[in-house]
Amino acid sequence: MRSIFWRIVLVAGFTVLAFVLFLPSTPVSKKLPSFWADNIPKITLGLDLQGGMHLVLDVDQDKAVENHTQRLADSVEDTLQRRGVAFYGVAREGLDSITVSYPDERTKGEISRVVDNEFGVFGSPADQNGRLLFTLDKGESERIREWSLSQALETIRNRIDKFGVAEPLIQKQGEREVVVQLPGLKDPERAIQLIGKTAVLEFRLVDESMSPYTAEAQGAPFGSEIVYQQGYDSQTGAVQKTPFLVKREVVLTGDSLSDARMAFDTQYNEPYVSITFDSNGARVFERLTTQNVGKRLAIVLDGNLHSAPQIREPIPGGKAQISGGFTPEEATDLAIVLRAGALPAPVNIVQNVTVGPSLGQDSIEAGLKAGLLGAALVLVFMLFYYRAAGVIADFAVFLNIIMLLGAMAWLSATLTLPGIAGIVLTIGMGVDSNVLIFERIKEELHAGRTPRSAINAGFDRAWWSIVDAHVTTLITAAVLFQFGSGPIKGFAVTLSLGILINLFTALVGTKLIFDVQSEKFRVKRLSI
Repeated sequence: MRSIFWRIVLVAGFTVLAFVLFLPSTPVSKKLPSFWADNIPKITLGLDLQGGMHLVLDVDQDKAVENHTQRLADSVEDTLQRRGVAFYGVAREGLDSITVSYPDERTKGEISRVVDNEFGVFGSPADQNGRLLFTLDKGESERIREWSLSQALETIRNRIDKFGVAEPLIQKQGEREVVVQLPGLKDPERAIQLIGKTAVLEFRLVDESMSPYTAEAQGAPFGSEIVYQQGYDSQTGAVQKTPFLVKREVVLTGDSLSDARMAFDTQYNEPYVSITFDSNGARVFERLTTQNVGKRLAIVLDGNLHSAPQIREPIPGGKAQISGGFTPEEATDLAIVLRAGALPAPVNIVQNVTVGPSLGQDSIEAGLKAGLLGAALVLVFMLFYYRAAGVIADFAVFLNIIMLLGAMAWLSATLTLPGIAGIVLTIGMGVDSNVLIFERIKEELHAGRTPRSAINAGFDRAWWSIVDAHVTTLITAAVLFQFGSGPIKGFAVTLSLGILINLFTALVGTKLIFDVQSEKFRVKRLSI
């Protein structure tokens, strides 16, 4: 009897806990005390139930190849200079080629050997009257395209994870597209800007050899270019562009960042982005500021100059800041994209669909109707076929559903239409477990055993069959969760929780009621 008492306490405790966890996720939450409703995790609804944003993004893989070729051109130029090889200039040609101008036939061979030995990604060079044309191998070009899509996928996922959207769907589609689904999104425009920002951060020295306005009129000197700083007139709202003449050479990039955070200037109470470099970036930044005291350092993001402070002294420690009239949201979003990393190429939105909540409500109602109808038919069948034992099975299914919803709330799981299907499937598996147990009990009764002996033997004989069936299904759910995404993961989570809870309700809850019948009430005949 003591064993029965503690099992009653265990089952009742789990049931009450499930109610406590689940109720804040229902409309009843409005009537609950605030300390209860506000501090308990809730079940979130997926895009198919609560609405949200569906984006299809096209990754500009040609631009990725072009950017990579430009970096190779810069590297080739640096390598030739280090090796002391004479040349006139290095430039990118088209999408995937670079040209090296040479003075004579001797240096032509040296250039060809150095580029082939140091890089190994170009085919045989073509001679074009004083220029060598190096073109990327087809395999290398394809590798860059595939890498740009994979890197864009990972970068977008990192940004959205930091943005705080529950259970987003982010996956490849075709050869160059990324699908993004953001359920329950409240600010779609901000999300689009966050996802699409290239976030190429560059540090360059300001060229003070001439006025930027003179450079605008006469052309920038060799090795420099005009970059604009955009600002807004607070009174008129007009965009103001201020030109800066900066060196083309990028002395440090955002690849060296280890952290970026929004902070407030204590003097003016204006938000800015505080950045921290990794160990290598910190050494480069300290050397840069040591060698250029008195000069101005331009901080350029996606081609727009944010600030150009003067280097007053060497800056050790690898810390800097980006200011530029940010709002707190803009500074926060910039910190997010800098932490997540730059996109390898621009992304273009080819489809932007906002799913309205009315569609979600229709889906919820249809899913609930289907689930309730399926559950009702199963429960009625159990009552009809197993009589009083069917009532016990139905009670176990009720416990299963309540504990499942409580567990989903505790884990802040996302409920989708496939998740509702998983709940219905869990009901079927719960009934199936009881069917196995009941049939074993009936066999023992037919063999002449007493009710109590038949119950114990029935549960013992059905134990491994139930466990085997649940473990194999759990493995399937684990595979779906590992390799699926979005709604598929929602289905896998619901199914996995349902399987584990069903083992408890079938082997503990159902057994408890039978034991109460046979031991406390001393029933002489089972209605089964």
